[in-house]
Parts: sequence; structure tokens; C-alpha cells
Amino acid sequence: MTAFQLLSLGAYLLVFLAVVKNTDFASVLSNKQLQHRVFGAATALFVLWLFRVSIHEGMVLQFLGLTAFTLILGFRWAIITSFFVLLATTLLEGESMANFGVVGLLGTLAPILFSYTVYIITFHKMPKHLFTYIFACGFFPGAVSIAIKMLLMSAFYYYSNLYTWDIIYEGYIMLVWLLMFQEAFFNGMVVTCLVVYKPQWLYTYSDKFYLDGK
Repeated sequence: MTAFQLLSLGAYLLVFLAVVKNTDFASVLSNKQLQHRVFGAATALFVLWLFRVSIHEGMVLQFLGLTAFTLILGFRWAIITSFFVLLATTLLEGESMANFGVVGLLGTLAPILFSYTVYIITFHKMPKHLFTYIFACGFFPGAVSIAIKMLLMSAFYYYSNLYTWDIIYEGYIMLVWLLMFQEAFFNGMVVTCLVVYKPQWLYTYSDKFYLDGK
């Protein structure tokens, strides 16, 4: 492992353990709806992350789904659950564990943090309206989150001398705009469907605020 990989792994584990320490796990045992939401979202994310295209070793293209995932579970459960999903997919796909911390920190934690930050800002600073929630919390962070992940990972590949800039730019960065639209549509549609049919599955949504305007 390089120094950056070790630092990333340490930072990712530190955040994970801090979140675990401040999470009430007893609530999962006593709340069946929360159990279904956590395990259902984890299963869906696991299956989603199995569909990926490897351009070069470690350079992966895939849907993230982390914006909708965060809105469903909330910040803490999104971090905890995505940790185990990332670990499972890394082992199943036979990928190097050396990059586990880097992918966890730059490709998982950063998108979750961005998505939840957008939600918090939107909730406190923008009018509470159904379409505000769907577009400002679903479509927009969905698009930006995958761009953040890909740009951060590109910087890691480049500064770690894993690939030349030409390879990174032509095989990875040039696809950012294409994937942004797809990721926005995917997360936005998931959030829209849940708002309409299963609003109780969204941890961050309440009819009290976004429909009744209270």
C-alpha cells in the first residue's frame, strides 16, 4: 500500500467507526420497517454495484445510486450500509483491497456527504415544496455526486502515477458528462417513485413539510 492508500483507509475506517459509535442499533431490532428499509436498500445497492464496466484495472464505470440511497436511509445508515456493500462487492469482484479505503473515502463517503449536505441546505434555505425535494435533493445531487467521485478518483490515479493523463482523460473524464445525466435520471426517478408510492421509505421526506407546507 502507498502512503495515500493507508491514510485513506485510516480516514475511512475512522469515519465509519465514529458513525457506528453514535448510531442506535437497538432501533433496528425494535423497528421492522427500519429493518426492511436498511436491508432492502443494501441489497438494491449491492446488485446495482455488481453491474460495472472496468476500463482499466481499478478504473470502473458504474451507477452510484448513493443520492437516493442517502435520502432513503439518512446520513449515518447510508455510511454504515454502504461500507459493507463496498466490502462485499470488492471481495466478490476480486478487486484489490489496497484501494478499499480510497474508493470508500472518495467514491462512497464523498458522494454521500455531498448528497446529504445538499438535502440539509435545501431543507433549511429553500421553499419546502414537493418538486424542490425531487429536483434539488434527487436529480441535482445525483448528477454532481458521480462527477465528484470520478474527478476525485481521476486525481488519485494521476497523482499516484497509476495511469497517464491521456488515459485518464480519454477513457474516464470524458465520460463524466454522459454519466451525470444518467445518474441524475436514475436517482431522480427512484426518489420520485418513492415519494408517490412509498414516502414512508424515505428517511428525509415527510408530507408534513413538502405537501402540507408546515
